Formats: sequence, C-alpha cells, structure tokens
Amino acid sequence: MRTMARRFGRRRLMAAGAAVVLAMALGQMPATAAPDRAPTALTPPSARPPAGPFDPAKLRATLDATHDAGMYGLYSAARDGRTRWAGASGVADIRTERPVTPNMRQRAGSITKTFVATAILQQVEEGRVGLDTPVSRYLPGLVPGELGEQTTVRMLLNHTSGIGDYVVSAFPSLGELSPRSLDEHRFRDVPPKQLVTWGLQAQRTGIPGERWSYSNTNYIIAGMLLEKVTGTEAEEYISRHVIAKAGLKNTYFPSSPWVFGPHSRMYESLYQQADPPRDYSTYDMSWAWTAGALVSTTGDLDRFYRRLLTGDLIGEEALVQMKRAVAVNDPDGNFLMNYGLGLYALSLPCGTFWGHDGAVFGAATQSLSSEDGSRQMSLALNLTKYQQLDAKGVPIPHPIDNALGAHAVEALCGSQAATQSTAAERPVRLLPLQSLR
Repeated sequence: MRTMARRFGRRRLMAAGAAVVLAMALGQMPATAAPDRAPTALTPPSARPPAGPFDPAKLRATLDATHDAGMYGLYSAARDGRTRWAGASGVADIRTERPVTPNMRQRAGSITKTFVATAILQQVEEGRVGLDTPVSRYLPGLVPGELGEQTTVRMLLNHTSGIGDYVVSAFPSLGELSPRSLDEHRFRDVPPKQLVTWGLQAQRTGIPGERWSYSNTNYIIAGMLLEKVTGTEAEEYISRHVIAKAGLKNTYFPSSPWVFGPHSRMYESLYQQADPPRDYSTYDMSWAWTAGALVSTTGDLDRFYRRLLTGDLIGEEALVQMKRAVAVNDPDGNFLMNYGLGLYALSLPCGTFWGHDGAVFGAATQSLSSEDGSRQMSLALNLTKYQQLDAKGVPIPHPIDNALGAHAVEALCGSQAATQSTAAERPVRLLPLQSLR
C-alpha cells in the first residue's frame, strides 16, 4: 500500500461526513450529549429480533420513490436472515443516463471510522493500547501539554475529546456555502500532521470528556496512533487485519483520486448553492485520511458489520467497549442516537440497529445491522446535501429523506409493528450525522 501511495504522490485518499463538514465550516457544531456535565456512557438496549420479512416489491418501490423525489441514483443491499436482496434505481451519470447497479463501488465516507475503531480495539486486545490511556503516551507532543495528558484514546473514538474539526481550514469557502475551495483543492495532497495542526488550532468544543462533538480530527489522530503502535501504515494494517479478516472482496483504500471498478458519478448540491450540482467523482481526499477513506460496496458493508457484531473481528469484551455509548441529541434537543467507539445505535420502529453513516462530496452511505447481524441494510446515494437550510443553518427535511426512511423501515422491520409508540410517531431519520449542526 505504501508503494502504491508513493506512485501517486503519497495521496492519502479519504472521505468524511460531508454535511457534518459543512456544519463545522459554518461554526454550528456541536450537537451535545449533555452540555453541562460529562456524557454518561451507556449500553443501549438490545434490539428485538425483527420478525417481519421484507417485501422485495416494497423495497423496489421505496427505492423508486426516492429517485422520483429527486435523488439521481441509489442502490441498496438488504438481508433478512438467509434471504438477500439488492436493488438500484436511477442513473449513475446524468449526462449519459447510464443506470446505477446494485454492485457499484461507493466512497463510504465516515463509515471508515468503524474500521479504524475495530483496528484500535484489536490493539487493545493485544495489550498495546489502553482505551483510558492518554494520547500523549503514544504520540508525545502531537497533542501538546495538558490537553495531550487529559485526552484519552476512548475520547478520540467516541468524539468526546473536545478537539475541534480542521475542515474549515481545509476548505474555507464552505463557510460561505461556496464550492470554490473544493474546486481549487481537487488534487491537493495534505499530510495527516497538517490536518491535526488545523484541528488543534480550531475552536475547542469542550474540555476532554465533557461533551460529544463530532470531529474528524479525532480519527486522524487515531490513525497516527495505530501506525505508531503497529509500526505499519494504517491503510496496510486495516487492509490485512480488518478488511481481509472480514472476507471483503471489494473494499479498499484508494491510492489515487479515481475510484476503480464500476461506480457512479458523485454530485454535490451544497444545500442547493451549487446549481446545477457539481461532479466530484475524481478527488484527492487526503484532507481526511483515516476519518473515512474507504471505497466499498453495499454487500461488503453488510458483511463487515455482520462479522463485527458477531465477534469475528474483535472479542466479546472489546465489542462491549465498542458499544459503550453516549447519548447524542439533535440541534433542537431531540434524542438522535447513541454513539460508541466508531459505532452508533439508531432506533427504528422495530428496535435498535448498529452501524454508521458517511458522506464525501457527492456520495453518501448508510449501513445498519441488528445486534445479531441477522437483519441488515446498506444503501448508497450519488447526490449529497440536496436539502435547503433553515435560518439556523440546519437542513430542512426533503421528500428524499422521507422515502429513504420508508426504505429502511421496510428493509429492517418488514411487517413487524413498532415496539415503541414514540418511534412510530417520529419519521425515521437516516444518516443522522448529516442532520447535526
């Protein structure tokens, strides 16, 4: 992997939650777990096994409804026990009208964080890393002074470090809802240490351990820590010990600005400020590295989370630690999700599902699994930030969002009735990280 990276100018390609990126740029983070006290770690209740089989015709209809609502193209893979389904709707290229297909590669964005956290937890099991050990023990001087002594590995992985996000420095024009800096830096290569420097210069979101605040800087530091304790490139270690161990055939860290294999073009609307939406299919994503570099497929993501949640990638105790979560609220104070170590729990009408979402400019991905890995859904979109923003800078729900929610409920819950009235009354919000400000 190192050799290939050097061939392309040591490009560390990366993807991250694009809507969260913009929220950072607008200075509207964080969402909080508990603004006046340290967030309380908890283990969310187990999901009741979804009993209702999904209806393939309804899965297809909800994909088509999402396309009809304005999504250029999307594809999905669902699993109900031994039954698998894959479908697609819309186009992969709006100019040629080439259709999307279910097996396309996708920039998985911040879903990479689950892979990185899994790799760190493997090192915890080997005794090389302590979750509650200060970062300064492994990376002396990277996080300077008292901050490095107070910030633990766990705080990096569950986003309670209080370290700011560097994205506003990487792409200043996002603060003006302009894609100018995205265009200027399409092929720029940024080393991880520069990203950390920008993150440490950004406004802090709290003292270590005080509150939850999503920051890509945390996972750049985690990637550097992984390299330090293993003596191996982070991409190489994760490829060998997570990707290969999970048996994934179409998941990889890209080594150039291009995605190899069948894939869709990727369109960025920038909350309808880029009109028409711009194509960012080719992009050097070194601005984020281990916060979300992976390319994958919906089928591979289903397999990865199934192998993770059933104990094939880390042991039982490490998985317990991964699921120790803090409650996260949306900007209006409504409960949104429980966030653990690179893994979150999302409530649907039929119970609790584990996974992550991610976005890079033009591509968004969501993967969710029941706790036993028997019920799963992963989906991919090729148009991002299609919503408008309200006066507070928060995305306004779009008909696309409602259609996506209906698809997820059919895939994961099927015909089972809601187990909680509050869950049934609220619309399902997928890609929760994109709804934060």
